[in-house]
Amino acid sequence: MIEAHDLTRRFVVRERAGLVRRRKRVVEAVAGVDLQIAAGELVGYVGPNGAGKSTTIKMLTGILVPTSGTVRVAGLDPVRRRIELTRRIGVVFGQRSQLWWDLPLADSFDLLRHVYRVPRDQHRAQLEQFGELLELGPFLATPVRQLSLGQRMRGELVAALLHEPEVIFLDEPTIGLDVVAKAAVREFLLEVNRERGVTVLLTTHDLADIERLCRRLLIIDRGRVIWDGGLDELVERYGEERTLVVDLAESRAPLEVSGARVVRIDGPRQWLRFSRGETTAAALVGAVAAEAQLVDLSVEEPEVEEIVRRIYKEGV
Repeated sequence: MIEAHDLTRRFVVRERAGLVRRRKRVVEAVAGVDLQIAAGELVGYVGPNGAGKSTTIKMLTGILVPTSGTVRVAGLDPVRRRIELTRRIGVVFGQRSQLWWDLPLADSFDLLRHVYRVPRDQHRAQLEQFGELLELGPFLATPVRQLSLGQRMRGELVAALLHEPEVIFLDEPTIGLDVVAKAAVREFLLEVNRERGVTVLLTTHDLADIERLCRRLLIIDRGRVIWDGGLDELVERYGEERTLVVDLAESRAPLEVSGARVVRIDGPRQWLRFSRGETTAAALVGAVAAEAQLVDLSVEEPEVEEIVRRIYKEGV
């Protein structure tokens, strides 16, 4: 559904080189990205600010022309067949709106029906289903400028999907949303991906979005994809340390067991950090049980956010 080979985008930046003179500098925002995303996949695309995420999305949607390389979305060249592609994709930019600011939300949806030439019956059925999933009813008659951020973002998602696209590109769709609004957006995306088979490419700085929605993760840094694989594989390879949390029968000094170190104590509860390569959770539990009376225990895996943050700093 999405295919790119050696995708590159360079920008020319003019910098001051004196009181009057300016010099040109070439910035490579995307430096040879290769992508292959199958129909129906829900893929996370993450990276630090300036890594090239949004530039990639803009090339995939035909907004920017690649400097070099090839790209196909739904079998189409996004630049040469932009209008045809527009009917087959949906786009949500978290900090841009495709809704009419002074019109009621329902009127924006009706205008988009005409833009995409969606049959009236199909539009009505789509709106009823999406409205139920996202609980749009109470504010369909409200002007867009009076909607809360969470309400507007739900409207943006519906606007991007009313014409039944095959692919949807989401750039920071949950930015600034509260916990309730984020949960509603995530459940909606899972629903349209599962029930309709819509291919989703999601860029976000909120790694909780990735953990709850995506099984595959792409990490881009300095314009290059440095990781393409599953979340479980990422944790297995780069999450070197796990944590054993034990509840003891009574408070005591830090446990001293081979292959682990106590990193935190709170009353009878202790947190022991250990490396995958040095010992196993089962062996560590046995060692702890030999030292003290155990009441309860759990094993905490390293957080995906912490792993990704370390990859940003250190590379792969």
